[in-house]
Amino acid sequence: MTESLGESPGDGGAREPLAEVPREGAGPGADPGAAAEMPPESAPTLAGTSAVAVEIAGLTRSFGSKVAVSGLDLKVYAGEFFGFLGPNGAGKSTTIKMLCGLLRPDSGSAKVLGFDVERESLEVRRRIGVLPEESVLYERLTPLEMLSLVGRLHGLTHEQIRDRSGPLLDLMEIAAADRRKMVLDFSQGMRKKVSLACALLPAPRVLFLDEPFNGIDVVSVRGIREVLRDAVARGVTIFFSSHVLELVEKLCTRIAIIAQGKLQVLGTLSEVRSQAGLLPEASLEDVFVHVAGRSGAKRGTLEFLG
Repeated sequence: MTESLGESPGDGGAREPLAEVPREGAGPGADPGAAAEMPPESAPTLAGTSAVAVEIAGLTRSFGSKVAVSGLDLKVYAGEFFGFLGPNGAGKSTTIKMLCGLLRPDSGSAKVLGFDVERESLEVRRRIGVLPEESVLYERLTPLEMLSLVGRLHGLTHEQIRDRSGPLLDLMEIAAADRRKMVLDFSQGMRKKVSLACALLPAPRVLFLDEPFNGIDVVSVRGIREVLRDAVARGVTIFFSSHVLELVEKLCTRIAIIAQGKLQVLGTLSEVRSQAGLLPEASLEDVFVHVAGRSGAKRGTLEFLG
């Protein structure tokens, strides 16, 4: 790409995925909220203080009698590749929508880059990129037209839109002939690629990705993954939600797991293992199953199979 994502302040150094950094307060039964107050070792600093990119305090949202998010407290630091995990219906997408100003919380507060997501939603939207779980595209526009629309909404010049669109579509491996076809004719994977290109176009300082690789082929995933890693090294903050735990384990510096709208564990892989009371060799999948409360669920058998 001719321009780098998010030229925001940062140390510029490479970061190891899920670094094994022990911190005071970790251990079986430890309060994950305490970890939320402790910046990771790799977080860039401004004037000696870790810069907070996303700050959530007591965030709550219900739909009728269903509590989707319940009193969520969380801090994500600038330059983190942050994994936000949970089972289906845990409140992940609802949280991301509130952070992007797309959904109003019932109570609590959230800030992105220091801006309140309710009172200063326009300032937040100017500085973020969003890839929702479900593709939100104008189906009768082409990829080039979608990128032009997004670029103009973000105040980019014609030259900036042109210079960024080509490399983005190259990265997504969208052929030249497809760039002038309507999105209406695209597969789910192709639509996801266009949506991701739109999220990256304005060079956001914070990038919210909700299941970004669903339907995307392995070759494209590898290229996109490297671009995202490079962006984080340059100070971009990525808030990443996915059910592909192997990718989370490879990419993320810290992770949070929520269940039934509440934070269960938060930290590096070693820290969440400890908070879950599991052995050091436990995988992220082991931690996820343990804290999400699925391991003890009763399951019947399907006698007619086999």
